[in-house]
Amino acid sequence: MQLSKKKINPRIERQIFNVFYQVISDIGTTQEAKAFLENILTRTELEALTKRLAVALFLEKGRSYDNIKNTLKVSSATVATVAEQMKKGKGFEIALKKIRAEEWAGRWTKKISKLVKGGK
Repeated sequence: MQLSKKKINPRIERQIFNVFYQVISDIGTTQEAKAFLENILTRTELEALTKRLAVALFLEKGRSYDNIKNTLKVSSATVATVAEQMKKGKGFEIALKKIRAEEWAGRWTKKISKLVKGGK
């Protein structure tokens, strides 16, 4: 999709962005998120977003630029851009915090399951 060079009224722009952010916030399940994002984004846009998040995750885990570049098939510039964005804002940190929480919960679920099974 190509963006128009014509600017819309800033008030209307704020309103439509706020509605978009609220919709994202209100999506309740993975299935709903998948349906929405696959419908609103092109395959290329969705892939770009998912790869950026994966780059951030790999950077956080200490992987090298070369490893990230080769594993995710992204450019050095993409890795560098994501690394810079991670330093500037809170968006990636919010997402990574949620990923860490899910990983932690998954590990504990496995441990508890083993304890419960072993106790029987």
